[in-house]
Amino acid sequence: MRTTVLPASLRRAARAAALALGCAVAAGAQAADQVVLKVAHFLPATSSAQVNLIQPWCDKIARESANRMVCQIYPAMQLGGTPAQLFDQARDGVADIIWTVPTYAAGRFTKSEVFELPWMAVKTEPGSQALWEYVHKYALDEFKGVKPLFMHLHDGALFHFNSKKPKTLEDLKGLKLRAATRLNSRTIAALGATPVQMPLPAVPESMSKGVIDGVTVPWESSPAIKLSEIANYHFDVPEGAPRLSNTIFLFGMNQARYDSLPADLKKVIDGNSGLATSAWAGKVGFDDVIPKFRDEARAKGNTFYYMPQSEYQRFVDATRGVDQEWVEAANKKGADGARLLTAARDLVKQFTR
Repeated sequence: MRTTVLPASLRRAARAAALALGCAVAAGAQAADQVVLKVAHFLPATSSAQVNLIQPWCDKIARESANRMVCQIYPAMQLGGTPAQLFDQARDGVADIIWTVPTYAAGRFTKSEVFELPWMAVKTEPGSQALWEYVHKYALDEFKGVKPLFMHLHDGALFHFNSKKPKTLEDLKGLKLRAATRLNSRTIAALGATPVQMPLPAVPESMSKGVIDGVTVPWESSPAIKLSEIANYHFDVPEGAPRLSNTIFLFGMNQARYDSLPADLKKVIDGNSGLATSAWAGKVGFDDVIPKFRDEARAKGNTFYYMPQSEYQRFVDATRGVDQEWVEAANKKGADGARLLTAARDLVKQFTR
């Protein structure tokens, strides 16, 4: 039988083709094995939350898993629904991971919302650690079906206006103010203003159309709503004092999706979760960005007014009933509201150094 000997150039080409085919098969197998996590949130892709928290977290798990686990981020409710439905989207598997304000779904996170009471925390990093510890000690049952990866507060809400310039408690009477959550609404009402509860993305249009006179948000929200452009008067507490209200945030994962991961990928998730990651979220996502966003407003010539300590005390006194209302609401859910409030405040003190 006659054997055909291929020319050297054809043999090299054949080897190259076989190598390319092998690489393609290997790449296809790797792509098939890659875990893609759908990460959903309610703010624009340009928001501080995505730029400073969500994207860096996703980059880190991709790097630490050698790209075997990556994120596909869906900002601005691209998977459908409303911000109040994000927790259920994670629980039901519509999204694998969500970043959300769980208390947008009013009445479901009563024990956890203690951190949304007025005058709770000054710095976000220790406040976020306190929130994580508190939830895992006292309120984890409120998160069934969703595994918290990290939790955090924001840097505290202050007042922002575009035409009104209040300086006293009386000046707020009757003004329509955007509120983020149920307790934020109760606090605004206790001050004599009219709360209008709405998600953050609705604020710019509501301000421009006069639906609201002002908004209570932290400085971190600035890029999401172009705060320094829609407001020119910023009414704040005395320097270093706890602010009007806060909001709790959850970065959580569908429990079944987490359980389905191989052990080494679970280890990557676990290494980027918990108390230390909550502290990181509070620091880089909030405490570290406040000067930048505040300076942007100053550069536009906006007016800053810090109430004197005597006026601040009047605001604190006016809202004392909000704490008691929360205690009663927690009691109705079978909890010891007074004990939980004390525990939350003690944890904030413990982590504030």
